[in-house]
Amino acid sequence: MTTADGQLVSYVDHGGDGPAVVLLHSFLMDASMWAPQVEALGDRYRLIAIDERGHGDTPATAPFDHWDVARDALAVLDELKIGGAAVAGTSQGGFVALRMALLAPERVTALVLLGTSGETEDEQISAGYQQLAEVWIAQGPETVTEAVAKICLGDYDPSAWTPKWSEVEPGRLRLIMNALVGREGVLDRVTEIAVPALVLHGTADLAYPVAKAEALVAALPKAEPLVLVEGGAHFLSLTHAADVNPHLERFLSATL
Repeated sequence: MTTADGQLVSYVDHGGDGPAVVLLHSFLMDASMWAPQVEALGDRYRLIAIDERGHGDTPATAPFDHWDVARDALAVLDELKIGGAAVAGTSQGGFVALRMALLAPERVTALVLLGTSGETEDEQISAGYQQLAEVWIAQGPETVTEAVAKICLGDYDPSAWTPKWSEVEPGRLRLIMNALVGREGVLDRVTEIAVPALVLHGTADLAYPVAKAEALVAALPKAEPLVLVEGGAHFLSLTHAADVNPHLERFLSATL
């Protein structure tokens, strides 16, 4: 589909008559990241997995931020004539999910936030990520793939994803990296989000400490107690789906 602003947005509507749930993937990933959840929940919920701007089949041709991506996702709901939906996001997807809830509180019925943060990126980490991107561009993705996989996926086999990473051209990499590390914090605003929220975080997350998740739970008015996934990696909805899915099923069945 194409938004009113001319942005092409790719998504997969897995269909069904159940309550709608928007699925928002992590940095460098795409809608197929949610395959374990589609398999586990697709018979009960209408799962809509979106390729975020600059990822998968959704292009990025100019600078953007995660507010823009949140508007893209809301435009998908418009296209599908869906008034309200729960939104689940892992890492970057969580940044977008929070912004959807702030932009359109009447349309986001519940939030599931995995391995994410409401804060700005730490300056040193931001600089490190940007340096990593420039090494990727100058010397080829294979020079940093192992490091990226370790941060994002922990011990999970990255072989299904590294070929996709190798296809990310320099201009697109810079755009998505700038959106990632340049985001402003919204932790001071999430007190406005008055819908049920479930926050999950891996104890082995190499990108964000558990304290980031604790801060989200403390700030969200209707957050459930934090769920810690023992040994969970940063992209834990994929890497630790067997641990995540029961919590997701219980939360969605109780709130939708």
